[in-house]
Amino acid sequence: MLRLTWVQPEDLVGHELRQARLDGRDATRIEARWRAAGGADAPERAGASPEPVSRYLRLLAEDLLDELAELPSDLAELEPTALDRITALCPDWPAYPALRTAPEPDALEAAWLGRAVGCLLGKPVEKLPLDGIRELARATGNWPLTTWFTAKGVPGDLLARHPWNRRSAPTSLAENIDGMPEDDDLNYPLLGLLLLRRHGRAFTTDDVARLWLDELPPGRAFTAERVALRNLLAGVEPPHTARFRNPFREWIGALIRADVHGWTNAGDPGAAAAQAHRDAVLTHTSTGVHAAMFAAAVIASAATGTRDVHACLRTGLTVVPPASRLARAVTHAVRLAEEHEDFDDVVDALHALYGPGHHWVHALPNTALTAAALTHADGDFTGSVCRAVSGGWDTDSNGATAGCVAGLLAGAPDALPERWRAPLKNRLASTVADFDGTGFDTLARLTHLEATRP
Repeated sequence: MLRLTWVQPEDLVGHELRQARLDGRDATRIEARWRAAGGADAPERAGASPEPVSRYLRLLAEDLLDELAELPSDLAELEPTALDRITALCPDWPAYPALRTAPEPDALEAAWLGRAVGCLLGKPVEKLPLDGIRELARATGNWPLTTWFTAKGVPGDLLARHPWNRRSAPTSLAENIDGMPEDDDLNYPLLGLLLLRRHGRAFTTDDVARLWLDELPPGRAFTAERVALRNLLAGVEPPHTARFRNPFREWIGALIRADVHGWTNAGDPGAAAAQAHRDAVLTHTSTGVHAAMFAAAVIASAATGTRDVHACLRTGLTVVPPASRLARAVTHAVRLAEEHEDFDDVVDALHALYGPGHHWVHALPNTALTAAALTHADGDFTGSVCRAVSGGWDTDSNGATAGCVAGLLAGAPDALPERWRAPLKNRLASTVADFDGTGFDTLARLTHLEATRP
């Protein structure tokens, strides 16, 4: 029996009801109808419920998803998706620079490597609860986290309570790493690079859609991206692809696609954010788009090689509506990181505030956690990736973004500790185009060509 993840209507309703609570829509009556008909909550960790439902309940789910989409949001004016409305709300939107710069290939290689390292560090504990991550690391003397996770020395009863991520453990535990395995957190930067090679910085959202249809296997896409592909194949036009029966439109997917837009607009965070916006609106709205723009602006600032991590994060906030949920969350997370010596205290405070209402893949808590990790580590590479992963939620994505920023700030591959670089063997696995087996040095050169293109 095939239960396809992230697209079954009966699974989407629960996610959409939670999204309604977050973005200020009153879904009380619709939720009551769903419950009365026997509708269940969304799967908490998995992408699909295990058993099929009746035809009646599936059809009801489709109707309710459409009704939920029509509900007005109290936050619509404060959290727009359209770029012109976003810029109108940002009083400190970055000015166009007098001279566009480009990062050195060494810095770009460190960024690609940093993204891979942070992603790989987080892969074996993705989906695990925070207490499970802490127990597994402590069992091997690796807490606070300073190196790769390992199964060696972990008691069997602990592994039974908190099993490693089933798909990732064979390639991401210390004893198993042999190059960088395939992951969507690396596939999307590759697609972004391919997008720029084909269309340049003037690409459109339709160009992104066509590229995905050509190059992105649906089985390698998840949450909002899988829904958008389904919508494209059903004839839904962008940017409505982000809204039609897509309860994941504020999750983290657009953020993990933002790196290339920052790398190729060094010193021009406004342009990086606008470029990330055109990419993001294929799949995301509001907070999901704001998170991508924030990340792109932070990375564009870090790519200059002249600013510290705190200045980069402040720059990122200039492209986010200041009264939005994301701006408030990032500001609060940075403040917590500045006030607490023990990062566990920061994480506990963030989980207490955002954990109960948000899915573990939602962009808001994950962006806040990543900003806190970079702040608390003062941009240090090991400190940044380890803090980001140790904070839980979407561990591999947060590690990847933190690793990209900290890698750029480090400035060269040799500035990253050998214990992180060596196991990757300068080799990346991927199903995207002809990138399988490509080295990070080659990816850096290709990215540099796009960064220097007029």
